[in-house]
Amino acid sequence: MTRVNWSWYLKKGVLILVEKIVTPGRVIMGRLKKGDDLLSALTEICVKNSITAGEVRAIGAVTKARVGYYKQQKREYTYISFAEPLEIISLVGNISLKDKEPFVHAHITLMDEEGHSYGGHLAPGTEVFACEYIIQEYHTGDQGLNRVYNEKTGLALWEDGK
Repeated sequence: MTRVNWSWYLKKGVLILVEKIVTPGRVIMGRLKKGDDLLSALTEICVKNSITAGEVRAIGAVTKARVGYYKQQKREYTYISFAEPLEIISLVGNISLKDKEPFVHAHITLMDEEGHSYGGHLAPGTEVFACEYIIQEYHTGDQGLNRVYNEKTGLALWEDGK
């Protein structure tokens, strides 16, 4: 059994959550349909299977893609769209709850036919040509793994247990 330990430490008087104890649950493996929106399809699988914490990996190809980059100073995402077939070199992400719903946060690396690589946050609008995925569920022993707005970053990050 794999166990990851939630650790706490004090930094300038603030209690900060570092890790959480989890135990592995189900492993769901499958293939997405051609034409699926990649992010929506992965999210739908998590909703259908009531996955509240986990990780996701995938390989395959897309007919078009949309990836995001977070501009830290402006606290906003910018997006790049690709209207060409690309290989999925790697897709890795995590699953948690955002507003009490399963939320897939994934990064993707893509390659064009000339070997150029592109990457970023997987965004809606990435269309599947062929895709095989593995989802590893984790049991957190409580209410799941929740995302909440973090004022310091402007992002919805894992809850720090405060």
